[in-house]
Amino acid sequence: MDDLSKFGIDAGRLPAWLRIVLVAAFVALVSGAGLFAYRWYVQPVTLSIAVGSLDGDAPKIVSALASRLTVNNAQVRLRVVETGGPRESAASLSSDKTDLAVVRGDVGDLSQAQAIVVLAEAVAMLVAPPGSTIADLADLKRATVGVVAGDTNQKITSILTSSYNLDRANVIFRNLALDEVRGAFDSKQIRAALFVMPLSEKYLSLVRGLFPQNAKTAPVLIAIENAGAIAEKEHAYESFDIPKGTLRGSPPVPDDDVTTLRVPYYIVGKKSLDNDVIANLTKALTAARRDILPEWPIVAQFKAPDTDAGAYLPVHAGAAEYYNGTQLSFLDKWGNAIFLAPMVLGLLASVGAALWRFLRSGERKPKQPALDALYALGRRIRQANSDAELTEIENQIDDVLRAQRSGTDEDENTLDAATLNVAAHRLENLIHDRKIALNATHS
Repeated sequence: MDDLSKFGIDAGRLPAWLRIVLVAAFVALVSGAGLFAYRWYVQPVTLSIAVGSLDGDAPKIVSALASRLTVNNAQVRLRVVETGGPRESAASLSSDKTDLAVVRGDVGDLSQAQAIVVLAEAVAMLVAPPGSTIADLADLKRATVGVVAGDTNQKITSILTSSYNLDRANVIFRNLALDEVRGAFDSKQIRAALFVMPLSEKYLSLVRGLFPQNAKTAPVLIAIENAGAIAEKEHAYESFDIPKGTLRGSPPVPDDDVTTLRVPYYIVGKKSLDNDVIANLTKALTAARRDILPEWPIVAQFKAPDTDAGAYLPVHAGAAEYYNGTQLSFLDKWGNAIFLAPMVLGLLASVGAALWRFLRSGERKPKQPALDALYALGRRIRQANSDAELTEIENQIDDVLRAQRSGTDEDENTLDAATLNVAAHRLENLIHDRKIALNATHS
């Protein structure tokens, strides 16, 4: 505060109330800035996530995860934005309408998407009614295949058509709603149906419900024998064997493993999302998944995405840090701040001391002007021509001493009193000598 004089401000001339107001305002400003910084740091980050599915379960699962993040007081929270399906969710992410999205690896524009977790995995199931002689896609000649969620499954039907030359075999893929499949089978409108769905009990029971259930009749699962070659070319997919007995255990249906294609459902985000935020989100989702598993068994399929550099959908750097155990430690993140903290505290202490001096600057006058005033009186004493002048000078000495004593604290009074008493004593001697000289002159 001593530097205020550079700006033409004499702190000692400011009223005490104004100095108090200024200091209080400064302290309030610093405290407010510190509180704001703290609140900003601990405030959870909320990310919007687009999610949708044909049966509406995907939004429910993500909402359950979002609720657990809140209950667990996670550093990252989710705001669910419901869409019509994976295609719409991917579009929402690519157009920057949401921060995250639940997408299927073969649907929509994923050019800007980076994987965070695999939420579930969908398996292509080609199902024919009991007694069907179709064992492979090559047997589908001049047949109509019903496709549940045909808009979503356009790519997989296109790949199957290309791989097996189904267009030359006059195979037709027809879009059907789930509740239309059984009627289409009964009326012989279709010879097989294509489902792309997770192998969970809920979805498997839907397939079982399409056909009579007895020991002698069972639906036929049609193999996609070219699945390995397709996966080599189309990296969104992988070859997968549907386990023996998936639809029924005794007698088992199918009676042997059936080769087909599988495609993951991802939670994805953009590369621009902060690495620490995504690492914290990945950790929080992993914990929340365990909490909702009893209610949503499908999240047992929850897993880390492919973290290899050549993965079809690159993993987000923040998620990779969590999976690889390379998240920065507390000291790595805040080491510089810890190193600088003592210097900052020292600076604050200096500012505090300056504020204290500023507050007390009006309580006392500088010492040197008082001594200068007393020394100046010595010249006047020697030049005084009457007792009246000397008496006036004595009054001025008393005023200086009185003002100086009322303006110093206890520690300073000891030193100032000694110094001023010496000066005053010298002036008294001069006055005494001058009075003697004046009396001698007049006599």
